Amino acid sequence: MPTLTKTYVDRITPDGRESFHWDEAVKGFGVKVFASGVKSFVFQYRSAEGRTRRFTIGRLSDTLTPEQARRRAKELLRSVLAGNDPQSERRTRREAWTVNELLDAYLASPRFAEKAESTQTVDRGRINRHLRPTLGTRFADQVTRDDVLRAQRAITNGATKINEKTGKARGRAIVTGGKGTADKAVLALRAAYAWAIDNDHLEANPATGVKIDQAGERTVILEDAAAYKRLFQAIDTLEAAEKIRPTVADALRLLALTGARRAEIAGLRWRWVDLKNGRIVIPKDKHKTGRRTGKDRIIALPSVAREIIARQAPGAPEAYVFQPMKGNGGFISLQKPWATVWSEAKLPDGLTMHGLRHSVGSHMAMDGASLAEIMQVLGHQQTKTAMRYIHFADRARNSLAERAASVAMAGLKSDDEKAEVVPLDKGNIAASR
Repeated sequence: MPTLTKTYVDRITPDGRESFHWDEAVKGFGVKVFASGVKSFVFQYRSAEGRTRRFTIGRLSDTLTPEQARRRAKELLRSVLAGNDPQSERRTRREAWTVNELLDAYLASPRFAEKAESTQTVDRGRINRHLRPTLGTRFADQVTRDDVLRAQRAITNGATKINEKTGKARGRAIVTGGKGTADKAVLALRAAYAWAIDNDHLEANPATGVKIDQAGERTVILEDAAAYKRLFQAIDTLEAAEKIRPTVADALRLLALTGARRAEIAGLRWRWVDLKNGRIVIPKDKHKTGRRTGKDRIIALPSVAREIIARQAPGAPEAYVFQPMKGNGGFISLQKPWATVWSEAKLPDGLTMHGLRHSVGSHMAMDGASLAEIMQVLGHQQTKTAMRYIHFADRARNSLAERAASVAMAGLKSDDEKAEVVPLDKGNIAASR
């Protein structure tokens, strides 16, 4: 018998019928030559029951060379010697879930249905736009932590980003990558596996232990009145220049003033608005934590925020307060306008729309609000989520104390010594319009 080298295999010519050529070095390793000339590598062995089985390794191609097929045959031989039956295991494998099938089952599960509508929409997007392209065809029980890490890096580097037309008039699907997007996709995958484990479909979660940047973009906030002033002035300027629509401008103003989540403002409906009592009441089945807490989400409206809502075009109870452009459908889009505002206002690197929410929480903490009060205003369910504002306030107070002490320290220095005195800025956050 010959050794199945690339040269040997390339020289094999079909003789009008199927034929096999076996390797002399690796027992059971061969190449099957079809009458058409197609060549496919195989591994033949006897099962524990004494039955002859033939395992197809794959076709000869640029991506499967004789040497690669030989290595695979050696792996299969070791498996057989260990008492396994590769062909039978392959048949079982064909009945196992792929990641796509796992995700389909998770999306149809009661656990996913318990999430708020806005969360379901966002998670579906992450699953369909990022997880399916990177992991969808893999068998769910064979995905490893390294596979998840590779998918995370691919999403971070923009491998899944798209910019394409949708079926809607003037509609486009714009999907970006980045670290935050990748981390959220991993969290969605982790949730799907956790559900499968709880329901005895799988035994291990490969997304557990994959590092997620819990702070990331959310550590950046508007730290003082000057930053808020730049924000509101930029919104005014861009609105006056017709670079952002008035409706969009007002939605961004409301985000900055209330600390609400983006989806809560973009998806705000008229029936949830109570201007008389100065509040928004979002039903428990329509906001992020409502289905877990069983409580409505109440967003307090300062007087300026009430004025912003009051000047919007009135609509039916189920209509959106901030209407999208005609033909666009769904929620109002704020991502691109925010990027324009961020650039115009020269805001801190890494500050996102969610950072506006964290800015409100942090300033509440600096003004002495309790943890419970912050949780109530921002609609947090977990204490650890709101604790970050307390920690930020502590750091900010320490910084202010150091700056104030520098003024006092100047009095301890001799006349010849110079002390840098940093004035304290004072001011209130104000919205302009």
